[in-house]
Amino acid sequence: MSDKIRWGIIGTGKIAANFAQGLSVLPEAELIAVGSRAGRTAEAFGEKFSVPRRYDSYAALAADGDIDVAYVATPHPMHMENALLCLEAGRAVLCEKPFAMNSDQARRMIELSRRKKLFLMEAMWTRFLPAMVKVRQLLAAGAVGEVRMVTADFGFRTSWNPEGRLLNPHLGGGGLLDVGVYAVSLSSMILHRPERVLSLAHIGQTGVDEQAAMILGHTGGRLALLSCAVRTASPMEAHILGTDGSIRIHSPWWRTAAFTLKSGGKEETFQLPFVSTGLNYESQEVMDCLRRGMSESDVMPLEETLSIMKTLDEIRSQWALRYPVE
Repeated sequence: MSDKIRWGIIGTGKIAANFAQGLSVLPEAELIAVGSRAGRTAEAFGEKFSVPRRYDSYAALAADGDIDVAYVATPHPMHMENALLCLEAGRAVLCEKPFAMNSDQARRMIELSRRKKLFLMEAMWTRFLPAMVKVRQLLAAGAVGEVRMVTADFGFRTSWNPEGRLLNPHLGGGGLLDVGVYAVSLSSMILHRPERVLSLAHIGQTGVDEQAAMILGHTGGRLALLSCAVRTASPMEAHILGTDGSIRIHSPWWRTAAFTLKSGGKEETFQLPFVSTGLNYESQEVMDCLRRGMSESDVMPLEETLSIMKTLDEIRSQWALRYPVE
């Protein structure tokens, strides 16, 4: 491996642009290639972010032997296909959330990465933000005692566009895979896999979940109360409630730089760094893992990603929602 970790990006949308911008603040990262389904979009992206190699197919990017790790930033239904393409070509992979459309797809990706002994991680970038790292440290130190409840909401009102990504079932539309996965992942980070799942959703006229509420039951009566929406705006706060205190993660909690700890009759607000787009923190984790010869992250391990996908599957099964690609 060279002095710098050489990245390739599959996809040229908004999240790919945010990722490229984040990489630019990391001295040991070098973005050397971008792949698109159309040469013109690859060229435009390459010009904007000074990417030297611009491929008009994902296969061409995956075949570039100079790439150390590929970031998959395509629409939800393409994640598995694109991740498998890169893994088969010998590339480490950071795959945008949701990791896959369902747990069966996730399992295939994980099995291949392990068989090829290649690094693979879900790009749940919130987990690597300095504020969230500090939250985990405080919880581990018992700052709020035993955690009894987690609440989190992530909802916004998108404009009505049945063909767009957020409302189109063929693109994995709806709130759960786009933003609900953040809330479920937060709950998993704190309370781990639930023993019981209860959920209701409003399925809109395009056939996707426009808003939903979820209750996850855990051992010892611990609960997670979660909601997500793409047609209803919400406060976007998260709360961790314990026997000896609480933590309120400030809005928007999924990209926060601040939280407030209440404990022992005192209240303290923590303000942590938030550099660039924030996606740079997950990129740094990937590079640190590659430098150490690791095939997965201890912070976002593959078994937990698979567990989260199983929870999302169970939630959707209660709505009788299946995507056309399944």
